[in-house]
Amino acid sequence: MSDGKYSLVEAVNLALHRAMREDERVVVFGEDVGVNGGVFRATLGLRDAFGFKRVIDTPLAETMIAGLAVGMAAQGLKPVLEIQFMGFIYAAMEQLVSHASRLRNRTRGRLACPLVLRAPMGAGIRAPEHHSESTEALFAHIPGLRVLVPSSPARAYGLLLAAIDDPDPVIFLEPTRLYRMNPQPLADDGRRLPLDSCFTLREGGDVTLVSWGASLVETLQAAGALAERGVEAEVIDVACLKPLDLDTLEASVRKTGRCVIVHEAPKSCAVGAEIAASLYERALLDLQAPIQRVTAPDIPPPLYRLESYYMPGVADILAACETVLEYA
Repeated sequence: MSDGKYSLVEAVNLALHRAMREDERVVVFGEDVGVNGGVFRATLGLRDAFGFKRVIDTPLAETMIAGLAVGMAAQGLKPVLEIQFMGFIYAAMEQLVSHASRLRNRTRGRLACPLVLRAPMGAGIRAPEHHSESTEALFAHIPGLRVLVPSSPARAYGLLLAAIDDPDPVIFLEPTRLYRMNPQPLADDGRRLPLDSCFTLREGGDVTLVSWGASLVETLQAAGALAERGVEAEVIDVACLKPLDLDTLEASVRKTGRCVIVHEAPKSCAVGAEIAASLYERALLDLQAPIQRVTAPDIPPPLYRLESYYMPGVADILAACETVLEYA
């Protein structure tokens, strides 16, 4: 933190400190989260402030970490577990899908599972294999899991606090490319942001640009370039990928008649496809052009030398906008 401004990763740290002060049931654990403060230093200072019983360094065992969280949550604690990178999360899927997501249903409401799984996601930091995944759709597909992706320090702070309050499991994915980009003023006031809501970042009437996470950087840049051409784009940060705030998305598309969806995940079966299908169901007769999707290709994230070719860029977004704007 400098001059009262916080980066996204510092906002996460701030929210964790506040949540642990407010509620002694909140417990943080994962690989290197205690002594080292996490691989990205998101948990820096928590061990000193709250002790080793509430900030726990675990073995390198993601299946065990997730299973431990389910057990803690079922017995009244509020575990916040960290998976070091999105590419390491798959070992935890058994516990998340088979147990965390269905504990309330399985016990007919007798037990809840108020856990938050935090994990960095996405490319753009010159990381090796398994460190640059964007597989958020895997979790969005599972009933019982809420999936959040903050795209600014303020949203990281407010959404994380709200996620920790939630009585059911939340997957909280933090774009690594945004961790230290563009620090912003942020008050540590404990203000929660609404879950299950989109955020309109820019008003416009000509085309709706829908995105989340790190791809909002290029999406907002594309909106600025369009404005210079006299085209006003409305930019929506989805933020909560499951459940989707389709009312906000529908209202924007009915207004603009055109929609471009931008995300870093591969194209096939991604959250962008769900958004497009839902908008066709709800607002087909108001659309003036087919919805376009700007995404990564259907390949594993490449090594960093090819990252710029893999991730959607401003030129790709502008090309998609030109396609929808060409329709009369």
